[in-house]
Amino acid sequence: MNKREFLKTGVIGSLGLIALPAFGRNRLNVFRDQKEFKLPELPYAFDALEPYIDKETMELHYTKHHATYTTKFNEALKESGVIAENVRSILADASKYTEAIINNGGGYLNHKMFWKCMSPDGGGTPTGQIATLIDRDFGSFENFRNEFSTAAKTLFGSGWTWLILQNGVLKVVTTSNQDNPIMDILPAEKKGFPLLCLDVWEHAYYLKYQNRRADYVDAFWSIINWETVNNKLEKSAQG
Repeated sequence: MNKREFLKTGVIGSLGLIALPAFGRNRLNVFRDQKEFKLPELPYAFDALEPYIDKETMELHYTKHHATYTTKFNEALKESGVIAENVRSILADASKYTEAIINNGGGYLNHKMFWKCMSPDGGGTPTGQIATLIDRDFGSFENFRNEFSTAAKTLFGSGWTWLILQNGVLKVVTTSNQDNPIMDILPAEKKGFPLLCLDVWEHAYYLKYQNRRADYVDAFWSIINWETVNNKLEKSAQG
């Protein structure tokens, strides 16, 4: 190689070295733009729902299960190169995404909703608009409670029980695993706007209730946050 060729090669190589950091910065910018979904703050202390849900179960459920779904959801988005602003918009178009995004995104959102559906000051019979619609669509609160409880107690395997608003009418549905009624992958009869949910995976109750899921379901009625349900109903009307 003569001097001219050596210099030419050196210049090209230098340009390559300059270009690589620029490419690297672009990649870093993509990852910097990726929204990191955070584990939402629990709206009450771990022992606040006792005796209905014990402190140990709440702490394990929140710090291990929900935290893991959150971490894996972020990892799945990053692996697929998905820049997400809103988890609901992703799950509404679940058919476009990977199984990892669907499962972990569902786990992230479902638990986020579940915590808000409960309160230390909850329970009792509902009031407000949700009470009116329950009477209209189920005949009575007692009928609704029986239908929701039966669905939760008899759901085979792991999943969730929901009260949804479907075409303006309240309906009780169940979903498997971490599916959510807003997902487009579900059959039409299970789709709707979620107002209330109950986690019936074993990790949600087994430490306290062991195999007595029915007792856990019955206890849930003492801690339902009807204010949250009414707020969600109002949001559904806003589109």
